[in-house]
Amino acid sequence: MKIVVIGGSGLIGSQLIEKLSEAGHEAVNASPQTGIDTLTGAGLAEVMRGADAVVDVSNSPSFEDAAVMEFFTTSTANQLEAERAAGVGHHIALSIVGTDALPDSGYLRAKHAQEQAIQDGPTPYTILRSTQFFEFVGRIADAAYDGEVIRLPTALMQPIATADVVVGLAALAQGSPRNAVVEIAGPESFPLDELARRVLRVNGDPRRIEGDPHATYYGTELDDGSLRPGPGARIGELRLADWLPQTVTS
Repeated sequence: MKIVVIGGSGLIGSQLIEKLSEAGHEAVNASPQTGIDTLTGAGLAEVMRGADAVVDVSNSPSFEDAAVMEFFTTSTANQLEAERAAGVGHHIALSIVGTDALPDSGYLRAKHAQEQAIQDGPTPYTILRSTQFFEFVGRIADAAYDGEVIRLPTALMQPIATADVVVGLAALAQGSPRNAVVEIAGPESFPLDELARRVLRVNGDPRRIEGDPHATYYGTELDDGSLRPGPGARIGELRLADWLPQTVTS
């Protein structure tokens, strides 16, 4: 199979290309680093020729509300049009658990708009909603730091290792379109503030973390169900205690 990976130079995309290549597929990196611009459409027609499936794991360079909405709606529309012209049979997109339930977040509104465009588009599809990655917990903490304390929600989340997300994406890319949304999550739940403490502690980060039920996450308040999957989700294998040693930087 020829499988085009939109955002193939990133954290998820690079791992996915490696896994698909190991399985014997022609996995093509379609990203700005390889001359593909999904916002302008440059290079899309060429890279889609002969493709059996497209996996979109790209992300907006800006999380500002208008910019992120422009990125996901324009990028997705350009991909779907190029897929239609090339006769691509399956569009797979990586999304986020809670996308349709947290409209106060500009980022999640944009992801929901992306999902709707895919569902209304011409290409058979599968949308994989993932819970938050272990690898991004440090970035979440940094964004919540005010110079004195890191203030984070106490709501439960069910984080997952990117390696497990890649396994799920690879399986979908090699399969038939489901024309549905499916979910994937890690095997354990943690309060977000406690998760961040454990990740920062293993790297010797001394910053103080305060749990606050009203602290926002990408612009929205959470409850214990906001960032956890519904019944029937695929569950990853890697637990936090097994992943943490991989993060040690010193």
